[in-house]
Amino acid sequence: MTAPPPPAEAEPVLAVHEVRKRFAGVLALDGVSLDLRPGEVHALVGENGAGKSTLIKVVTGVHRPDSGRVLLGGRAVAFAAPREAQAAGISTIYQEVNLVPPMSVARNLFLGREPTRFGLIDSARMHRAATELLARHGVTVDVRRPLRELGLGVQQMVALARAVSTAARVVIMDEPTSSLEPREVDRLAGVIASLRAGGVAVLYVTHKLDEVFRLCQRVTVLRDGRRVHSGPVAGTTRLGLVATMLGRPVRDIQEHGVTRFGEAPAPAGQEPVLRARGLARRHVLAGVSVDVHPGEVVGLAGLLGSGRTETARAVFGADPVDSGSVAVAGSTARRWSPGRAIRAGVGLVPEDRKAEGVIEELSVRDNIVLAALPRLTRAGFVSDRRCDRIVATFVRRLQIKVASPDQKVGQLSGGNQQKVLLARMLCLHPRVLILDEPTRGIDVGAKAEIQALIGELAAEGLGVLLVSSELEEVVEGADTVLVLRDGAVVGLARGGEISEARIMSMIAEAGADG
Repeated sequence: MTAPPPPAEAEPVLAVHEVRKRFAGVLALDGVSLDLRPGEVHALVGENGAGKSTLIKVVTGVHRPDSGRVLLGGRAVAFAAPREAQAAGISTIYQEVNLVPPMSVARNLFLGREPTRFGLIDSARMHRAATELLARHGVTVDVRRPLRELGLGVQQMVALARAVSTAARVVIMDEPTSSLEPREVDRLAGVIASLRAGGVAVLYVTHKLDEVFRLCQRVTVLRDGRRVHSGPVAGTTRLGLVATMLGRPVRDIQEHGVTRFGEAPAPAGQEPVLRARGLARRHVLAGVSVDVHPGEVVGLAGLLGSGRTETARAVFGADPVDSGSVAVAGSTARRWSPGRAIRAGVGLVPEDRKAEGVIEELSVRDNIVLAALPRLTRAGFVSDRRCDRIVATFVRRLQIKVASPDQKVGQLSGGNQQKVLLARMLCLHPRVLILDEPTRGIDVGAKAEIQALIGELAAEGLGVLLVSSELEEVVEGADTVLVLRDGAVVGLARGGEISEARIMSMIAEAGADG
């Protein structure tokens, strides 16, 4: 499917002219210009660290540019905060859901604009309005529930519904499909078509190039803080776009590719380094069992709500189970917990790196050594020399792009934050590494680097449990795939048996049996 034709020429509703922004000696934006027209979906693409997030933050008032201008409706604007940008008609949906998890779904939808009666919040009216608003986007949930009780995909749809309900002139979507299932992506496409029909301009930030060609009319490419291309999507090829993003010749990408796992086979005839048996939790997991051998990548595949993440968290001890056991290298603990899992040699890189992974206000150095501090402490003192040596080793090995180890993690791109999390777990020298959506929301270059690293680690004997909503990633990277549906294992494939068609067939057949 190709994108709809572009709208007729019109004056830009939003324009950015020659914007520059520098952080800690790093030039994040170097004279970037971009404009959005009414009724247009304009893609903004580039590798992690290219400057996309910084540009969004300049437009929405999070950062002030060092030079350059932002114009809305032809008038120069300088927002002091995102709230001012929203009041002016710029609504943003962030990749990391930027809502209030403890509050109800309804409160999140209407936060700051709650309906009132006699000076008090009219809860009944707010709940009705929230239910109707979500229903228009195909989401049916109890709007009185705390947002944190819902999956990331549903949370993303709530953020989308909130953003498009504010009578915006411009909607910025930062990786809006990173947590969505295919059917939810289709709903998003319908929402975008409705926005276009209403004359709303959409800035669409994504690493999924298929979405660029399906949804967008124009595309701008950033690389190293500079605009290196801007023009119509029509006439642009996927390969050409990737080459422009990476700054590499098309022929080089044709010959070597950009998203390939290591191809070392899993060793045979060894005992599992991790053996989980009968993991059960009411309404969540139904007796899931999984083995991971040294040097083996085991993939967990299934649709949203199938139990992929829940299985990973149960194996790590992050979520309680009603029954079942986990053994590492033949040793079983009575009460399994994250602390026991780490001591046994199990590491987890969680799905939600913002809420459960990196600590944005701490430095890269502190984030990497955080879990290893007990091992780096003697007589109550932390060895700075050992910390620095570990950090230097992993910054070099994982090619983490950072001005210095003292730079705050929150200033890094999503791909580099993910590498920091990997470094934190790897410095513990785990036997098993659980990776939940390890490449979610990162660009094709960083994705290739992380996938190659997973292959290298497996080749060195590390057992890997890989959770991904992208079937292609599971098919390419896993030696064994467990297929889940409704919290239960419904199929298993190994080696040459693994294919997207076979996995989807297992899911469909399990549904038919139910």
